[in-house]
Amino acid sequence: MTVAQPDVSVVIGAYEAMPYLVECLASVEAQTIDPGRIEVIAVDDGSTDGSGEYLEEFAARSAMSVTVIRQDNSGGPSGPRNVGLDKAAGRYVFFLDADDRLGPEALERMVAMADRNGTDVVLGRVEGINRKPPGSMWGKTLDRTDVYSSNIMFTLSAQKLFRRELLERHGMRFDESLWTGEDALFTMEAYLRANGVSVLADYTCYYLVGRDDGKHVTKSGGYTLRFDSARALMNLIAELVPAGDRRDMLLVRPFLVTLLPQFGPKYLTDSEKVRRHKFELAKPLMEEYWSEGVAGRLKVEERLRLHLVAEQRPELLVPVVQFVKAKKQAAPILEKKGREVYLAYPHFRDATAAIPDSVYLAAPREARAVEGYREHSVGSVLKRAVRKARRVVKARAGAGRTRTSGGTAAAA
Repeated sequence: MTVAQPDVSVVIGAYEAMPYLVECLASVEAQTIDPGRIEVIAVDDGSTDGSGEYLEEFAARSAMSVTVIRQDNSGGPSGPRNVGLDKAAGRYVFFLDADDRLGPEALERMVAMADRNGTDVVLGRVEGINRKPPGSMWGKTLDRTDVYSSNIMFTLSAQKLFRRELLERHGMRFDESLWTGEDALFTMEAYLRANGVSVLADYTCYYLVGRDDGKHVTKSGGYTLRFDSARALMNLIAELVPAGDRRDMLLVRPFLVTLLPQFGPKYLTDSEKVRRHKFELAKPLMEEYWSEGVAGRLKVEERLRLHLVAEQRPELLVPVVQFVKAKKQAAPILEKKGREVYLAYPHFRDATAAIPDSVYLAAPREARAVEGYREHSVGSVLKRAVRKARRVVKARAGAGRTRTSGGTAAAA
């Protein structure tokens, strides 16, 4: 008897996951999709709290196909996910963390959306329980989009539905050399290689649970790991996206989400040794990937901090970080009849600091909050261009008449 291919393989990596694992597995068991369309591959990564035993009990009584793999601790989430992915047989793969849980209709809705639209990745709406997940991408359901046309680059966690054929075709696996940010690397590559991405925003598919003991993997690890993560993601983007606006847009993500926090409020409590080391770690990344195209997409205070990192000026960074931490408002300075807004953060037009005015120039999305700002609309720009063209034509016509008049007089 031939066993039908499951629609979705749910890969669960578990390490010291009790008691959260109980609700996690209950949420899989409660899925409205037919149990015969699911397979669960659970990898116990050397737990000592009974997680492995509970997985085996669940497998023995479940109506679904459940495979339990027990192994020595690998030290991170990448190893268990890769082991599960190697065993997966489903058309799609969903990576579920053992301390989180699914909405009852999650798998049924996501599989249906991928099948209906022919997309390779589906993002299901995420809500947090004692945690705050990213939210800018859940404005509306999108049958088909991509990483350039939406905010999906700001959710790079692995808890998505991936078409397994895409992963196998490109040999995609989680980078086990990274101790943090491995899911960002994997998911960004999937976005870039995918034949379309769907966003399911009108139903909560995933509940991201904040553990009471605070032992969530994303909270672990020292600051050097964040630089490793930023470097890996920047390198991937540069490898897969040609230089230009699209690359600059994607590079905003590692600069803003991974690198910038290393030069935020925590920087003020760092020792001088750690501060110097952070600047050293950032230097090659800034030299290779920091550009006007990236800087222009950031808010002024974000751009200013990263500019000072790029210029290796730690002595100027501290007052800026103190200003930001205190939640002070930079005074707006309107120039060119309100068409330009400068935000006077520390060192603005300080001759000693010599920071270019352009660093303080607010982009339209930030400038719109300033009273008196007059945005350059496409219409106004075109009108000015037309007026200028008319003046040029009139000037040339006048010059022509003068030359003709002069020639006639000479002939007479």
